[in-house]
Amino acid sequence: MYEPPHFREDRIDVQHGLIRAHPLGLLVSAVGGEPVANAVPFILDAERGPKGALRAHVARANAQYESLRGGATVLAVFQGADAYVTPSWYASKKEHGKVVPTWNYAMVQVRGTVEVIEDPAWIARQIRDLTFLHENPRAAPWAVDDAPPQYIAAQLRGIVGLDIAIAEISGKWKVSQNVSTPDRAGVASGLEDPAMAALVRSYGGIEDAS
Repeated sequence: MYEPPHFREDRIDVQHGLIRAHPLGLLVSAVGGEPVANAVPFILDAERGPKGALRAHVARANAQYESLRGGATVLAVFQGADAYVTPSWYASKKEHGKVVPTWNYAMVQVRGTVEVIEDPAWIARQIRDLTFLHENPRAAPWAVDDAPPQYIAAQLRGIVGLDIAIAEISGKWKVSQNVSTPDRAGVASGLEDPAMAALVRSYGGIEDAS
């Protein structure tokens, strides 16, 4: 990932925070020499190793699965808040007009060697953990045991587990750090996305005027 110094975000807790907030990652590997990518919901295990680990699952029928057997190196991409930035928000547009559109975004990329796991107990735990993670905040959470056991067993037979020890992790928060303070303030005020506006203010040292 191209990372100019002013856009780098190297704090592991911030990187992990984006993964937790946006757990649907893009899993990228090579199949027959060609790149293949699938959207996969991940669970972050931050306590495993210095950089953490990722757990996931894919369908056995997914062609990507066969390419992962034997310890393939994979890339997982997690996309956070993003927004188009118009030059009309820049104070400098009125001063000299030397401005162009851009796109702000926050992103984390993870590389590591994947282990394909076919142990039924591991896969069952993975599904229960993933379900609990996303259902527990709901007022009436759904649980795996709410479905018929035979149905769940059949579903589990159709998937395999993935375990990725994180070897490399990089973060890029491109949130208008490369423009002047007045221009950053204009971007923060113009954005409709409150998440991106908050990032522009936080990384740009701009107080919230609301």
